[in-house]
Amino acid sequence: MTHESLVDDGWAETIELLGGEELIAGSARETKAFLRPRGIRSASDLLRLTLAYCLGKVGMRGIVAWAAASGIADISDVALLGRLRNAGPWLQHLIGHLLKREEAGLAKGRLIRILDATAVAKAGVHEKKNNGLWRMHCAFELEREQFDFIEITDQSEAELIDRVPVIAGEIRIGDRAYLQADRIAKVMAQGGDVCRARARGRMCDGSTPTARRSISSATWRAAARRSSKCLSGWASKRVSL
Repeated sequence: MTHESLVDDGWAETIELLGGEELIAGSARETKAFLRPRGIRSASDLLRLTLAYCLGKVGMRGIVAWAAASGIADISDVALLGRLRNAGPWLQHLIGHLLKREEAGLAKGRLIRILDATAVAKAGVHEKKNNGLWRMHCAFELEREQFDFIEITDQSEAELIDRVPVIAGEIRIGDRAYLQADRIAKVMAQGGDVCRARARGRMCDGSTPTARRSISSATWRAAARRSSKCLSGWASKRVSL
């Protein structure tokens, strides 16, 4: 993270991509992430500090030092930590706004399903000794935000991209466990498309005053999780802090 990439004029563009000052301030009040300007003047300044911390390479003390030197905020690291701990619901609201705004254009009316599986240990002493597992295979429909397929097997059944019945025209997303060429071919033969989910967001940094930072939706989710302990971004968007 360079000083130039954090203080250039591109931050105003980032604010617009996130819905504008009014939406950011209103959602911060609604989720109680920003109620009073104690050390931080506005909700957008708090968002800037949150992104700088979650996506940067320096710790909390480095962020507050940078904020003070840049005239963004005058706050202690402990106080900022308290702010970030309350920011999770707010960041989720902003992510939801971005996804809702763009999903129609990106999907073009097509069904989007996310495939994944999880394992649960079987009950009983014998099963525990033999590491017996139940595996739950799921498909999550993104637009309706609900599961439309669940199948439970034992550990002998692998994660397969074609396990879920294909709906012609759908887009299904899975991690690298589903990257089996023959299985993908079967899905595509029935009119579906397959995308691989990225495990981590991509960040690109530059050293010029016009440097931009690319943030994927996965990065935003990771940032939101980190803030709850002390924001994707969306694919192909460039954001300046």
